[in-house]
Amino acid sequence: MTSSNDDTARACAEALWATDNATQALDMQLVAVSPGTAELSMTVRADMTNGHGTCHGGFIFTLADSAFAFACNTYDERTVAQHAQITFIAPARAGDTLIAKAVERSRTGRSGIYDITVTLENGQHIAEFRGHSRTVGGNILNAS
Repeated sequence: MTSSNDDTARACAEALWATDNATQALDMQLVAVSPGTAELSMTVRADMTNGHGTCHGGFIFTLADSAFAFACNTYDERTVAQHAQITFIAPARAGDTLIAKAVERSRTGRSGIYDITVTLENGQHIAEFRGHSRTVGGNILNAS
């Protein structure tokens, strides 16, 4: 049985997804969402690799940042990134499926802190991302 908080989180994710052209263009998939958490996946395409044959770090950052955005917008409050940092641990290559799991660590007032782990499907760590969020007013659902 799902709670109304889970329903709100899912509805917010669906509303955001409907207009998130960048996430869709990169063929990201929204795997799961609940209050303060989100999981997205993305398969690395050949056009996402750099001169070393590995996934360009910007795409890994974008996947982690997208998971962050979906997680911090699960409360029906418009929320944006205030600060983010990433540490790259291992490379990914064309054909690899990356999974970004965002978890809320703190949410007080208008600010939140989220940790996002990016792994391969087999669990190998690719990157660690920490994001700080800020609510900016307004709602996602029934926004005019």
